[in-house]
Amino acid sequence: MTAHETQATSPRSRKAGDTRGTLIRAAERLFAVKGVDGASLNEIKRAAGQRNAMALQYHFGDRAGLLRAVLDKHLPAVDARREVLLQQYEDSGDSDSDSGGDADLRSLAAALVLPAAAKLADPDGGREFLQIVAELLNRPEPLVEVVVTEESSIYPWRRLLEPLLTSESTAVFHTRFTAMRFCHAELAARAAARPREDDRLFTSRLVDLVTALLAAPVSEQTARLLRERNRTSTARAGRTSAARTRP
Repeated sequence: MTAHETQATSPRSRKAGDTRGTLIRAAERLFAVKGVDGASLNEIKRAAGQRNAMALQYHFGDRAGLLRAVLDKHLPAVDARREVLLQQYEDSGDSDSDSGGDADLRSLAAALVLPAAAKLADPDGGREFLQIVAELLNRPEPLVEVVVTEESSIYPWRRLLEPLLTSESTAVFHTRFTAMRFCHAELAARAAARPREDDRLFTSRLVDLVTALLAAPVSEQTARLLRERNRTSTARAGRTSAARTRP
């Protein structure tokens, strides 16, 4: 780019970038405090000091576009950190082990927790980001697809974790997703509280708890109830099929 082009384009680009960044920061704060659906777009524009009524629509389109911009500001760093940890896990040879031991689970629990926990120390909206993600994942109908995009590091994390879990844990009880929800709920609570000088103890204990959740066995009572449910479902399907074939 020539000096002339830089002089011609930079002021406008800087202004657009400043407006966009200010709107994102206002959205982070209000989404974290009031919820993704609770904060109105007008509130966000006012908090950003934006008088142009169309500025938000111009930069983001709508609420979903603004939310996407907030997540896109933070998720690449989280994914990059997780990819490093997963690569270290694979390079260590643990992923080829048949032991399925607690050490393997803890390594993968750490790969879930630590990249997100690093956002506790991010002064540029990191703590608000954690609260927003927790809300999206812990809704009655979680908005998983908003947080877990096609490029997400959660997919290789799930793949590496699957051999260490029982089939019931992965296919029936979705333990990996439960671990994600728990992890982010705890991080959100920490993020909403006053900042601490050191989050290392909290983070290490959270890794312990996520490891225990992933390792939790299916109890005999739970297994019995699952068998009963499966028998009932099979019988109901049989009756439905028979009814359809009657003349």
